[in-house]
Amino acid sequence: MKIAVLGYGTIGSGVVEAIETNRESIAKRAGKEIEVKYVLDLREFPGNPIEDILVHEFAPIAQDDEIECVVEAMGGVEPAYSYVKESLLRGKSVCTSNKELVAKHGAELLEIARQKKVNFLFEASVGGGIPIIRPLNQSLTADEIMEITGIVNGTTNYILTKMSREGATFENALKEAQELGYAERNPAADVEGYDAGRKLAILTSLAYGMQVDYEDIYMEGITKITDVDFKYAQAMGADIKLLATGKRTGDSFYAMVTPKLIRDDNPLYPVRGVFNSILVKGNLLGDVMFYGSGAGKLPTASAVVADVVDAAKHKGTNIMTIWSNKKLALSDRMDSESGFFVRVPEEEEETAKAVFAGLEEVRIPASSGVVGEFAFMTPKMSEREFAEKAVRLTVLNRIRAEWDAQ
Repeated sequence: MKIAVLGYGTIGSGVVEAIETNRESIAKRAGKEIEVKYVLDLREFPGNPIEDILVHEFAPIAQDDEIECVVEAMGGVEPAYSYVKESLLRGKSVCTSNKELVAKHGAELLEIARQKKVNFLFEASVGGGIPIIRPLNQSLTADEIMEITGIVNGTTNYILTKMSREGATFENALKEAQELGYAERNPAADVEGYDAGRKLAILTSLAYGMQVDYEDIYMEGITKITDVDFKYAQAMGADIKLLATGKRTGDSFYAMVTPKLIRDDNPLYPVRGVFNSILVKGNLLGDVMFYGSGAGKLPTASAVVADVVDAAKHKGTNIMTIWSNKKLALSDRMDSESGFFVRVPEEEEETAKAVFAGLEEVRIPASSGVVGEFAFMTPKMSEREFAEKAVRLTVLNRIRAEWDAQ
């Protein structure tokens, strides 16, 4: 099977490398040899083995009937969307790791693929090398998915791990992440939660079979988390993670990306560094955990090539994926409930106790150097109730928690 790779950056070059490195084993699994006939990129790569198959325009790829599968590794929405759509319309399967493209146009592209009896596959768009899309689409179909919660951004998990384990400040941890290449020069997509939000849109759309728009998801990043918050977290036997959560409660659906306090009995607690993990809760199976490298050249490329193999094995047959264009109406996040960890100035202690009946004080040793404040956990309550009560206090910080005051 002859394929084309669009984009020769980190992921595109990884795909070519993976195919060359594991050519024989890939051919056995696919039932045929996979050959890269074209690589599309605007740049030149003198001395690189792909030099002889490099093209700078999409037209030769689109018009070549020998190309049965296109790997989109360009990123962004355009021109990726136009190239992917044309490929599908011309009867070519497409494999991509592009979360922006999938979150925005996934339902439409899947429908075109169905009509043309080809496949639009995007395992690598969430969780890098972790298999999660295929299990949701094929392995967990007997279950009603009640909740998907995951650490799906390696950059923020690395930063939070440095703050938790080494007492680093957010600024210093971010700087180190940038120096190591985990964070971009402009890290907003990661630290503000936007990247996790796009991945959550894909996961919830697949879990519930309807379109969840990225823009409708409430996203709160990690920029307000401080080293002081981690001192309190450690006193509670807890850690702070940026969690992307899609949840079904009765007839209501919620989708949020927020930092959360979790204790060591939570399966996501030990996930550190740039690793990702996704917890799926089904009504029959219970909890299922997916863990592994959430990013990186070869882990992501491995997931893309696995999709290429799937496309080869299913030539002429569409792999059914339930994701309709019908929009899933998310419930008002202000109705969702959790416990809240709150810090206020110490002179507001009595007011806090009056406002939040049943709160549980959280103390840390004097040696911590944290003075002049009062910290507590609230009972479980809705976001709306918390907001109404909190206006009476000078909140230094508040973090949602997976438990509440006892």
